[in-house]
Amino acid sequence: MRTSHFIAACLAAVSLGAFAQQGPNDAQIAHIVVTANQVDIDAGKLAEKQGSTKAVKDFGKQMVTDHTAVNKQATDLARKLNVKPEANDTSASLKKGGDDNVAKLKKLKGKAFDKAYVDNEVTYHQAVIDAVDKTLLPSAKNAELKALIEKVRPALVQHLEHAKHLQQEVGKS
Repeated sequence: MRTSHFIAACLAAVSLGAFAQQGPNDAQIAHIVVTANQVDIDAGKLAEKQGSTKAVKDFGKQMVTDHTAVNKQATDLARKLNVKPEANDTSASLKKGGDDNVAKLKKLKGKAFDKAYVDNEVTYHQAVIDAVDKTLLPSAKNAELKALIEKVRPALVQHLEHAKHLQQEVGKS
């Protein structure tokens, strides 16, 4: 299974798996959010270094900047609410998928790197948006946590659209 599909499957598990009956609790949601952002930060840092085009490097840098900001907001909110993010099977699967993706990307160069990175970003952001809509938002009990997720959702859509545009550009070159 391609790593991007593995990551997407992990996020789909949020919607369809163990949480399907009751949904994750707020502490688990906080951990999923932080982990999902960290996965994209790690891949973005690699794209900044290994991307073969300015567009891919710039997109990687944007992912690092945007997802680092969201993680800061999420950890600040968790601290304010006195919620300790709780590790769970979904966050562990996301971390493993992210690590596997970075390991795979490190072996690629040039256009092959750009294509694999951008393809993963499209798949990953779509899976994150689906998890947000189907599980994280409906399951969040705390109004401030729900508001943070709602506030971040448009940026995820923007990232997806940008990645799709890059996917077309990478495919042409």
